[in-house]
Amino acid sequence: MTARSDTRSTAPAPRRVDTVRPFGAHLAMSWWKPVVMTVVVVAMTYLLQLLLLAGAAVVEVGMLGKDPADESLTPLTYLALNLSIILLVPIVVPLLRLVTGTPWREVLAVGRRFSWRRLGRWTAVFAGLMVALNLVLPLVQPSPLAAVAVTGTTVALLAIILLTTPLQAAAEEIVFRGVLTAAYGSWLRSARPALALGTSLSTVLFALLHTSADPWMLLNYLGLGASTALMAMLSRGLEASIAFHAMNNVFAMGIGAVFAYGGGIAQDRSAGAGGSYMLLFLLAQAVGVLIVWRAERRRAATRDT
Repeated sequence: MTARSDTRSTAPAPRRVDTVRPFGAHLAMSWWKPVVMTVVVVAMTYLLQLLLLAGAAVVEVGMLGKDPADESLTPLTYLALNLSIILLVPIVVPLLRLVTGTPWREVLAVGRRFSWRRLGRWTAVFAGLMVALNLVLPLVQPSPLAAVAVTGTTVALLAIILLTTPLQAAAEEIVFRGVLTAAYGSWLRSARPALALGTSLSTVLFALLHTSADPWMLLNYLGLGASTALMAMLSRGLEASIAFHAMNNVFAMGIGAVFAYGGGIAQDRSAGAGGSYMLLFLLAQAVGVLIVWRAERRRAATRDT
């Protein structure tokens, strides 16, 4: 009686993660899986926002007497908005594992471990960059000093901004740069075209989901998505991109809370709400990419010596 060979034990397992390719072009999956991931991200983004913002409205309008026409971000609505984005991570990352077998660590970094020390250093660097940006910004786009007020609403907003905005920014980086960029990149074999395609598609989706009708704001969202994707690619992980995104949002929302006449943060994304002053944000994004590029070059040179 002859023994039957077991081909399952000798066949190589398919590679889902290529640790040699750049971050953002390191995943392999069937063509339809990025489509499924996109549908889930878009659907859950709107569904979570609808549910959580509706819950906040029930409390504020029904119980606290808020004017239904007031669209400003109060502490509760801002918390609901941030939570709707944060909750995408425990949905999208397990889905990626389910449909591709990709370990969650490969969403954060490839070819190395995610480093909390790196994240801390980058946070300090980009906090300094945002301080410089916001010192120059009033020279180009002054804000009325009469808008500065500190009330209970202001304090509550600042607390929620500090506690949840870094998590919200990290969630967007994980979903759009860690998952979707690499998912779209899997459609092409060559690394550079894969990076270009993945970065372009994930950046456009990121900008569109911010639902701004103002071309300057839209350009800023496109720049933020593209710059953080480049940071992730250069450093082979999300530490720099999370730090930049987090500091960008913390400073923007924190200043918005202080200059809100003691009320909620105004949210105007209609045409004409932005302006050419937003070129400063694009400049800061470019400077951030340059800083990461130079730091990674120095790190590579140190390893080679």
